[in-house]
Amino acid sequence: MAIKTYKPYTKSRRAMASQDYSGLSKVAPEKSLLQPKKKSGGRNNQGVITCRHIGGGNKNRYRVIDFRRRKDDIPATVKTIEYDPNRNANIALICYADGAKAYIIHPSGLKVGDVIVSGKATDIKVGNCTELQSIPDGTFIHNIELQPGKGAQMCRAAGTSAQTLGIDGKYVTVRLASGEVRKLLGNCRATIGVVGNEDWNLVNLGKAGKRRYLGVRPTVRGSAMNPNDHPHGGGEGKCPVGRDAPRSPWGKRTQGVKTRHMKKNSTRLIIRRKNGK
Repeated sequence: MAIKTYKPYTKSRRAMASQDYSGLSKVAPEKSLLQPKKKSGGRNNQGVITCRHIGGGNKNRYRVIDFRRRKDDIPATVKTIEYDPNRNANIALICYADGAKAYIIHPSGLKVGDVIVSGKATDIKVGNCTELQSIPDGTFIHNIELQPGKGAQMCRAAGTSAQTLGIDGKYVTVRLASGEVRKLLGNCRATIGVVGNEDWNLVNLGKAGKRRYLGVRPTVRGSAMNPNDHPHGGGEGKCPVGRDAPRSPWGKRTQGVKTRHMKKNSTRLIIRRKNGK
């Protein structure tokens, strides 16, 4: 999708860059696949803010995405390609031969009118969903399951993909976008192709108001606070962090610490981590 720039007739327009949505279908979303989406404002059931910088934003509804693709051997036709306010990737409305409708993540190159199918063994064609053990080595895939039947959990963001490297017994080796190489069960499913909307990261909002439309409230730097409000606060003039490492407002380190629980069962399936170790 192309990137659209503007003439600098205001300060915010000077750097603004948005996406050109002319390639999307100009239709309303499918009503049967919409669900209400409640806003919390970052507060829990006691009214206490547990996630900062959340509030406001435009109203929208959730589009139900079919991440499982379990209607095997039933061809489906792509009816529309639509914008989804809940993710950076676009979505495609497909209609199966039996009349059922579903939304899927739109892969790059899939067009309106194309016919796709899912199953244990299908043609290696963009948009088709099949088991990893049926996909040739070197194929780019997305919407990858971690557990058979649970639904896709990896490579769902715009422009992302993974690559199959080979079969090792009941496992298939896959290289992820982060550089991590890991094994997945061969009967886990994935969709052929790369997630579309690759130019999403070139968007420049240009003004604070657009961030508020997305439901993001202002963020105050810790160094601008008082020392009783943040570990980075205080001092005369502009000061460095002043501690061994950057901290959160509650004193926990925010850089250089591992956040993954290393006792997971899936750790043994990781051949190479994303840091190269």
